[in-house]
Amino acid sequence: MSSSRPIALKSILVRSDASTHPIQRPQFDGSRDHQTDKMARRPARCYRYCKNKPYPKSRFNRGVPDPKIRIFDLGRKKATVDDFPLCIHLVSNEYEQLSSEALEAARICANKYMVKNSGKDSFHLRVRAHPYHVVRINKMLSCAGADRLQTGMRGAWGKPNGTVARVNIGQIIMSLRTRDNNKANALEALRRSQYKFPGRQKIIISKNWGFTPLRRDEYLDKKAAGRVKVDGAYVQFLSNHGSLKENMKRFPDAFASEA
Repeated sequence: MSSSRPIALKSILVRSDASTHPIQRPQFDGSRDHQTDKMARRPARCYRYCKNKPYPKSRFNRGVPDPKIRIFDLGRKKATVDDFPLCIHLVSNEYEQLSSEALEAARICANKYMVKNSGKDSFHLRVRAHPYHVVRINKMLSCAGADRLQTGMRGAWGKPNGTVARVNIGQIIMSLRTRDNNKANALEALRRSQYKFPGRQKIIISKNWGFTPLRRDEYLDKKAAGRVKVDGAYVQFLSNHGSLKENMKRFPDAFASEA
């Protein structure tokens, strides 16, 4: 025999006035010392020097936050080699670590100046330092009553906190190729981006043609002889090795001039 008990309506009624419910009331009182405030990022001076071995993201090193810099080529990226013969480098003069935030800030600074003063299609900027090294932080609780929860330096390996690029003395950080009449603007753009980095940097005007490894006169001579082939921002070289048939197919001008 099934016994039916009356259901208390009081237990299933939904409160209509949700604004007065204690769960719905705002808990933030506007004070700066509230517990939900986000902790500030640790200063980059704590991670400036290369002290340890490279520690990249891997299956052993998980939970790494994404780097702030996501774009490494700006401006007129598809311009050919002949469009931008002038190349200027920003070179590191210290063995140190550059954070992904600093690389992003320098990229934005140089790009903004070049776009404003030369035009968005008058240059090609490339960031050549990549933040692959993972830095860690051993977080300490700072709220009231956290003394009994902290372990000090016991198990102080730390959790991933961000990524940095390890640069050596003489390593290129950024490269900018443009026309010869934009030389002053390119120098000023890289000079301004210097202030986003710690340590010392040098601005060097390259003797090569654009991003190629050839000197200016050498590039013009090889191009006139048909021994180089334009390949986007770079060039392909005629090799003295390999299949003669394939070389004649790829570089017909070089063999036509010899004939």
